[in-house]
Amino acid sequence: MLNYLWAGMILVGIIFAACTGRMPDVTNAAIDSSKEAITLCITMMGVMSFWVGLMEIATKAGIIKSVSKKMRPIIRFLFPRLPPDHSAAEHITTNMIANILGLGWAATPAGLKAMDGLAELERERGNPEYQDKKRLLGGASKGRTASNEMCTFLIINISSLQLIPVNIIAYRSQYGSVNPAAIVGAAIVATSISTLAGVIYAKLMDRK
Repeated sequence: MLNYLWAGMILVGIIFAACTGRMPDVTNAAIDSSKEAITLCITMMGVMSFWVGLMEIATKAGIIKSVSKKMRPIIRFLFPRLPPDHSAAEHITTNMIANILGLGWAATPAGLKAMDGLAELERERGNPEYQDKKRLLGGASKGRTASNEMCTFLIINISSLQLIPVNIIAYRSQYGSVNPAAIVGAAIVATSISTLAGVIYAKLMDRK
């Protein structure tokens, strides 16, 4: 759907420019935007490399593992049916820490591993919709229902409490903001509200 929307907007812009005699403006905008996109990518590569490197150092130093132990009460509250020593718990914790630090890109691998672990847990529980993967892909089964833990994790991951919105700060810096970090306070408030709303919704739906 997004592909159709973007293609439609581009097509409408080109038609409008052709009808109003502004085709040179469209060409110049395309060239300038391409240059800005490359510059932004280089900036983001540097920022993300720095923070991902810090995360790797924290992992090697055992900081992530120590923080994970302190976050166990939160994990038990959010995922009461998740076994405490299950591999998905560690991936969930790593994903949450990365999101709190504003490292959305770095949080993705841990999030995917967490989802795989939760799906495997559902298969171990004997849910018929999570049996043989080949049979499911072959169309023998019509539905694959996400477990409560998977839905809760997805909601928490999307709402994403952030103390340091690294991406937004980098964007603001790239486009000449006088104080790129001024967004921190607003980001904490906004993401705190979204996370609280997500947790409440997940708990209400979990009761059903």
